[in-house]
Amino acid sequence: MLLAIDIGNTDVTLGLFAGKRLVRSFRVSSETRRTADEVGLLLNQVFPEIRSKKVRGVALASVVPPQTPLYLDAARRLTGHAALEVGATSAHGLAIEYHDPSAVGADRIANAVGAFERYRAPAIVVDFGTATTFDVLLTGRRYRGGVIVPGVVTGAEQLVRRAARLGAFELKPPARVVGRTTEESLQSGVFYGAVGQVDSIVRLIAKEERIRPVVIATGGLAAAIAPHSTTIDHVDPDLTLHGLMALHARHLARRAGRARKAKPKSK
Repeated sequence: MLLAIDIGNTDVTLGLFAGKRLVRSFRVSSETRRTADEVGLLLNQVFPEIRSKKVRGVALASVVPPQTPLYLDAARRLTGHAALEVGATSAHGLAIEYHDPSAVGADRIANAVGAFERYRAPAIVVDFGTATTFDVLLTGRRYRGGVIVPGVVTGAEQLVRRAARLGAFELKPPARVVGRTTEESLQSGVFYGAVGQVDSIVRLIAKEERIRPVVIATGGLAAAIAPHSTTIDHVDPDLTLHGLMALHARHLARRAGRARKAKPKSK
């Protein structure tokens, strides 16, 4: 079994795989301060399989450096295995065309690999997180680049914070586009603004790259926004976890290949 850990700025997403099958996934806040011991208790509670020593591998993607060592340490102590920490150097089989490949977030690398494994290329992955990211994938397992915009919730919180007469509101699909109250107007503006932003950026990317991409949405608000979008084809809430699983499988295959080459030939 494989433990997959995706540490984002808002959430930590945990997944347990049996082979290629996602057995269970779980989300916790990444904004809560925890020690490595507390992380270990959390992992044991969520995945009792760890206690029975069934977990033989760990793959981790993190964009929150202070949290990374806590999960690496806890996972190693619980499973007895060092985690594969995803980054540009571990993205085997993925051609990253960023000028500086190391600048691509580990979650975006995992999303790209997950999309190549589960869908066709060309593709665009739209991840609704603290930031909304658009990752462009071309045939030949090429990671072309992407777009980063403020996340839907991030933008809404900033708007309320900066405007003295606007109060907090529930972010959900509004009953109508034209709001009859300030709350309805805010809901409509933020929600349909996000929908329009996604569709506009996807079309601009497709025109610039001259592609007809499959568009995959992931992240917390993907399921809410996708039905109102004219460009999103699939919602895959566990895309990042599947990418981590695929990267770990490639890592094991490469390690096995190196071991076979290093083994002395019998006379």
